[in-house]
Amino acid sequence: MKTLGLIWRILVGIKDFLVLCVLALFFIGLSALLSSAKPATVPNGAALVLAMDGALVDQASETSPFDAAAGNVAAEIQVRDVVHAIDHAAKDDRIKAIVLELDGFMGGGQANIATVDDALTRFRKSGKPVHAWATAYSDDSWLLAAAASKIWLNPMGGVIITGPGGSRLYFAKALEKLQVDVNVFRVGTYKSFVEPFTRTAASPEAKAADQALAGSLWGSWLADAKRLRPKADVQAYIAQLPQRLGKFGGDSAKTALDAGLVDQLGSRDEFDAAMIELAGEDELSDWGHYTGVTLGDYLSATAKPLGERGDAVGVVYVTGNIVDGEAPRGTAGSATIRQALEEALAKNDDIKALVVRVDSGGGSVTASEEIRAALLAAKADGLPVIASFGPVAASGGYWVGTAADEIYAQPSTITGSIGVFAILPSFPRALADLGITSDGVKTTPYSGEPDVVAGLSPQVSQVLQMGVENTYRRFLTLVATARKLPLAEVDRIAQGRVWAGTQAKELKLVDKFGGLDAAVAAAAAKAGLKGEIRVIDIEKPVPAWQRALEGLGATESEEQAARDPWARLVQASRLRLLTAAHDLGWLAAGKGATMQVLCIECSMAGSPRPAAARQTEGLAAKLVQSSR
Repeated sequence: MKTLGLIWRILVGIKDFLVLCVLALFFIGLSALLSSAKPATVPNGAALVLAMDGALVDQASETSPFDAAAGNVAAEIQVRDVVHAIDHAAKDDRIKAIVLELDGFMGGGQANIATVDDALTRFRKSGKPVHAWATAYSDDSWLLAAAASKIWLNPMGGVIITGPGGSRLYFAKALEKLQVDVNVFRVGTYKSFVEPFTRTAASPEAKAADQALAGSLWGSWLADAKRLRPKADVQAYIAQLPQRLGKFGGDSAKTALDAGLVDQLGSRDEFDAAMIELAGEDELSDWGHYTGVTLGDYLSATAKPLGERGDAVGVVYVTGNIVDGEAPRGTAGSATIRQALEEALAKNDDIKALVVRVDSGGGSVTASEEIRAALLAAKADGLPVIASFGPVAASGGYWVGTAADEIYAQPSTITGSIGVFAILPSFPRALADLGITSDGVKTTPYSGEPDVVAGLSPQVSQVLQMGVENTYRRFLTLVATARKLPLAEVDRIAQGRVWAGTQAKELKLVDKFGGLDAAVAAAAAKAGLKGEIRVIDIEKPVPAWQRALEGLGATESEEQAARDPWARLVQASRLRLLTAAHDLGWLAAGKGATMQVLCIECSMAGSPRPAAARQTEGLAAKLVQSSR
């Protein structure tokens, strides 16, 4: 039987190898085909069609060949691509208008939505209109549409604004029933990442901090809404929604129109007819019957030729969970980021300054420090370093930011969370209940530790807690030195507490408000660069075959996504819940570093992460199937 088993494993290995070879040949051929294809063209008088089918993120996640072949590609749109296209279109005589297609929009962090809104406002100042259309709008999609000249709404749809906040899962009772021991070591009154493992509800301190954070984020959201749509009284709309709906017999679309949240009710065909009148007719287009060009085609048609030279600012992206070693795009692998930075500086002496763009709730302490050290090495060579904080720059994300000469953030940026924890599960009670016990020998109190079978020894627990406390002191010292603040003051505002950008600026954790463009301009000024600023993205490159499949990557579930307003809210909640479950499972499974600087509250308003959610969904599906 052993021989048969060995033969079977060899055959399976050969099969897997052959599949990989076939996929490699396919993608090599596809890349060659793409490189020889003609560039996209832009019709005269066209609309730039921004079909926001996915999540708005700083850096799109990487796709494996197997997922790509199966069409299982995360639906993500990079902020920089959208902003570049909008700004270029404002000066492009061929582009007559912008159309925002928001039916498939999965959301984005407030800071990134504000960045796109600013670009749309600049576009409108060129005298060209922006039209937004959706079957229904929720918080993120409506705020993105708020910068449009005209917001269209399907007569069967509506607008539901809920504000930040929501529920979180707590596993203490389930873990107790399973007799799983969760060994927690932490510093920081508000470091609540471990609470889902140890409590049945939030601690009073964590709840108060979460409420304050949600209130700050809601305040910045309302401020943006007021600036973009001054005639729309969102707060009154929310407070009086049942009465307003009653006035129109429960018709959500007419209620939204009456409140000034939208400008025009119209079906897809009626919207299409209006766009034909604006941009001309094109029967062959995929988005409707009006003349237009997609984001991907427009970026391809307007891409600058290779070989461009001149002084530049390099932008280093730190996106997603910060982990040790190599990692795909969308996850901040410390070795990947360090190598990309070192190679870029070694091969390109045009880079005269750096911006580190952070959209991360943190992760591994050692990985965060490796990225910070790489930035400090660049500073030692004379390059100014500016930090640009996106929707989230907390815990390890803030640790990385301490390397910068100056920090830019948005009022809605979630930052701070200066605290440390470690968490290790052990299973002696669960195994004993099954009749499984353990025994062994030791030469020191630390032999075989951390012992997840027999439980952690008192000595190991003491050492881990001391390590957490030492790391916290190091974190405080880093912040105090970088921000030129007394250590006691940093300790007061630290304690794992999460702050919105508005409060973070008051507390001197950030210097100025502004997006990535403002940070790039500041870096260029510090380096003494003049004229138009050239930007070089420093990150792991996207394979050509993945770029080709990005437009084909929608899964069946995304294509069949529900359109009514309440279903959109359910989908947004489900996405964030799956993402949070992914992070908790990743940590509990021991896949991350033991010592963590990570922020759980950041899921409240950070960038959506469809790739992480899909992994959790796939695992859940396998568990259900295996239980049948």
